Amino acid sequence: MGKFDDNERIILNVGGTRHETYKSTLKTLPGTRLALLASDSDIDSVLDQLQQVPGFIEYNARTKQYFFDRHPGVFAYVLNYYRTGKLHCPADVCGPLFEEELSFWGIDETDVEPCCWMTYRQHRDAEEALDVFELNVDNGDEDDDVGGGLGIEDVHVDGNAGRWRKWQPVIWNLFEDPYSSRAARVRAHAKLHMHNSPVFITKAFK
Repeated sequence: MGKFDDNERIILNVGGTRHETYKSTLKTLPGTRLALLASDSDIDSVLDQLQQVPGFIEYNARTKQYFFDRHPGVFAYVLNYYRTGKLHCPADVCGPLFEEELSFWGIDETDVEPCCWMTYRQHRDAEEALDVFELNVDNGDEDDDVGGGLGIEDVHVDGNAGRWRKWQPVIWNLFEDPYSSRAARVRAHAKLHMHNSPVFITKAFK
C-alpha cells in the first residue's frame, strides 16, 4: 500500500456511523489518535500501530474505511474539534463518558471550551461533594450536622437507608435546583461569577 496525500479523504466508521474528512483536517491536532491516520507513514505501518489500540476493529481495504467501536455521538464532537479548533461537550452525555472518549482519542480534557467547562466538570463537583459527606459521616458526624452545615436543614430520611439513598436527592437538588437550599443558592451564585470571570477561565486551563 502507498501513502496518503493531504487532500485525500479518510472514511471513519465509529460505532456504525460513517464520517468523512480530509487527511489535512486530522493533522491539525498532532499527537492524537486520529492524527496517526494522517501521518506520513505508509498505510501498513499505520495499521500495525492501530492494531495495538483497544477499540480499533478493522480497516476495509475495499471501501478504505476505518472502523472504531466507540461512541458515535461523542465522536461527532471530537471530529468537529479537528475541523474548528473548538471542543464542545454534548449536553446529553455525562461527564465521565465524555472524559473516557476524550482519553481514547488522545485529547486533553483542558481543551474543552469555557462555555462547556462547568457542564463537563459537574460530575466531579458531585463526586467531591459526596466525598465530603462520606468523610463527615465516617468521622461520626450526625446527618443533621452535615446537612445543617450546608444550609440544608430539612433532610429527614429513614435511618436504615443507605448513605447514597439518603443523600441522592440533596445532591441532585444542590446541582439542579438553585432554590432548594442555601448551599445550592451559594453554588449557583458562585458558578455564575466564576463562569464569567476571566481569571477563572485562565486558571481552569493552566
